[in-house]
Amino acid sequence: MALSNNIIGAINFVAVLLSIPVIGAGIWLATEPDNSCVKILQWPVIILGILILVVALAGFVGGVWRVPWLLIFYLVAMLILIILLACLVVFIYMVTMRGSGHLEPSRAYLEYHLEDFSGWLRRRVRSSYKWEGIRNCLSSTPMCAELNQSYSMAQDFFNAHLNPLQSGCCKPPTQCGYTFVNPTYWISPIAMAADMDCVQWNNDQTQLCYNCDSCKAGLLANLRKEWRRANIILLITLVALICVYLIGCCAFRNAKTEDLFRRYKQGYV
Repeated sequence: MALSNNIIGAINFVAVLLSIPVIGAGIWLATEPDNSCVKILQWPVIILGILILVVALAGFVGGVWRVPWLLIFYLVAMLILIILLACLVVFIYMVTMRGSGHLEPSRAYLEYHLEDFSGWLRRRVRSSYKWEGIRNCLSSTPMCAELNQSYSMAQDFFNAHLNPLQSGCCKPPTQCGYTFVNPTYWISPIAMAADMDCVQWNNDQTQLCYNCDSCKAGLLANLRKEWRRANIILLITLVALICVYLIGCCAFRNAKTEDLFRRYKQGYV
């Protein structure tokens, strides 16, 4: 029984360690400027990681100090958390399946369109009330000002590999036909009717294309890329947690069997 309990304790210590990448993924998302403006995924991930940590610690204490009710709590609660984590992994995969950039002639960067993304993600930025707060948050970052410091020549800018936010928010859509002055100042459009965003563009450095659908699409493209990276961490952790949980169940069953056999021998003697 003691050996089995020590094994259970060791297994739960591994589960404690597995909570770290989940919490770390949530903290990483929270530190990214776009995620900090949207505030959708980071807190559910962090909270789930903390719950896994607490439950695993309960299982560790129950295994090492032989507290049966803590072990039972661990087995039930961890199963629920594994199911929740699996649902989160599937959800992230489903909402990030769609959404990729489009190549434009003579441009190294990609253009992004809102309709390319999943309906659930689009609804997060469609509302003017929600977008106003996100827009103000994005415009307070230095991402567009940094382009002016990096690119002074048009051809250098056209050959730059901009991130989705910079492509969508800091410049007008390529199809509008604006003339480059600097990365955040464009004049003389030749195709204003090509896209509604052509009208939305404003050379005011606090406005730019922050009200454009292309900016919303760029934000979703950035979120998609970061969420998919975080989802890889969550998926690996999920598989490891399932393995640890199954081993823990076997060790718990063996411990109960040993205990029953010991009691039987004592009663027989």
